[in-house]
Parts: sequence; structure tokens; C-alpha cells
Amino acid sequence: MDNVERLFLRVVETGSFKRAAEQLNQEPSSISRKVAALEDRLKVKLLRRSTQRTTPTELGQRYYERMRHIVDEQTELEEEIRSGVNRLSGTLRIAAPVDFGTRFVVPVARQMQQQSDDLNIELLLGSQFDNLQEKSIDVAVRIGNLPDSSLVARKLGDVPRVLVASPDYLKTHGEPQTIDDLEQHNFVQYSPEARRSDIKFADGQYFPHTKIHSNITVNSVEAIRELVLANVGIHLGPEWIFKNDLSRGRVVRLLPDYRLSSFPVHAVYLARSYLPFKTREFTRLLADSL
Repeated sequence: MDNVERLFLRVVETGSFKRAAEQLNQEPSSISRKVAALEDRLKVKLLRRSTQRTTPTELGQRYYERMRHIVDEQTELEEEIRSGVNRLSGTLRIAAPVDFGTRFVVPVARQMQQQSDDLNIELLLGSQFDNLQEKSIDVAVRIGNLPDSSLVARKLGDVPRVLVASPDYLKTHGEPQTIDDLEQHNFVQYSPEARRSDIKFADGQYFPHTKIHSNITVNSVEAIRELVLANVGIHLGPEWIFKNDLSRGRVVRLLPDYRLSSFPVHAVYLARSYLPFKTREFTRLLADSL
């Protein structure tokens, strides 16, 4: 397979020559010339070029879809022939939320690299990686219910959640005994979306978001933990971040008789004819760790 075809695929998937060049560590002008030569060879215009975004023409889209399938098949064949068995190699680009990625994804990434010196990993931590194709992301970790999309999703597990507060906060404000008592308390929230979400319990009960009072929002689980320990308020969040604090009595689990709904964890990736072994192995190991 001529490298120019792979360059064309990367330009389509990133949406620009510049972004493709950044990912491939090449000059945009060099990639542009090679793709132009491909168009000359095929006697057809494959891309619509603009300062904002580069998009495929109708024929360019057809060429992309067929070529994507061919390249996937070639990659599968080369991996099979090169090693004779499944083997970790190449570069694996993973996107995950910051705190979850630090706690769960980083150890899995290191475990994979300990199995193979030929595997490079790029871990992108944050919540801004929605377009997997544009960023050339192999697999992304998503927590919570997934919106409808064209991505393939594999459920890896569930994240148990807890309502917690510090003992000193509860001494001052009292400990809620019923779900309705939550209305009398201040919450430390993770995001504006969380402020618009009901607190749901496993038995179907819920506490409406319209009754949740909060004077602080911060998009860092570790920062929220510090605020809870500083007696700022109640937090509804993942149990794993408070595990040690719960065992040492630095925070208190609230409403223990009311089990909260867990958040599902999914690995999502583009729908392609071939899923590389490195992606399959990552999802398997992360599912095991969860």
C-alpha cells in the first residue's frame, strides 16, 4: 500500500492538512503535494480544500470508505504475518476522563507496555475528545449513559457511587436520614450537567435536581474530595475516590440503606472492519481491572 493513500485517509479523518501533519510529524505542504499527486494519478478531485476544513468530495468519500476497508484489512494481515500470533505493537491512542484515567487507565497502559517493548501509548486525558476520527483516537473511555452515535461501544463495568460528607460538616448541619432531607444541605458538584441531573437510587426512587442546592462546581474529582474534607458540603460521586477516607472515618457514607444507581463504563471506538489486537487487549485489561 502506497503511503499516499494512508496520508489521504488521515487528512479526511482529521479534517485538515495541518492537523494530519501535526499527528504525522510532517509538513502540511508535503502532505498536500502528495495528495495532489494522488488526485492527478486518479484523474479526479478527492478533497475540497478551505481555510476552515478539508472535506472529501462525493467521489473522495467513496474512495475513503473503500480505502479505509483495504487499509484495515492490510493492517490485520501484516500483524498476523509479522508475529504469527497476536502481538502488541504500534501506537495506541487512548482518551479518558482525567481522574478516572489517572487512577485506572494509566496502570493498564503500563501493564501493556511491560508486555511489549514495541508498543507506544498516547494517553489523552480530558473530556474534550468527542471526535475520535478527527483526533485519530483508537479507543475512548466514557463514564455514564452514552448518547446515540455511530461509535461501537463495549461495556467494561460499573462505577459504584456514594453520597458522602465530612463528620464536621454533619456535626454542623445534621446528617440526612431520608432522601427528602437532602434538600436542607449544600452540594459540591462536578459539572453544570450534574446540577441538572436527579439523584437516582437503585430501587427507582430519586431526588429531583430542582431541590439540589449547590454553591460550588469543580470539574476535578480530587479537588472535590479536598472540598468535602474541608467541610464544604455533600458530594455524590464515585466510591473509589473516597475509599480510603471512608475506611479511616474521614468521610461518612450517607443514607446507607438507599443504594445508588451505578454509572456504566464503556470503551468506544470507530466502527471498522478490523479492530486491532492492541485495542482489544486494552479493553479486556481495563474490564478486568474494573
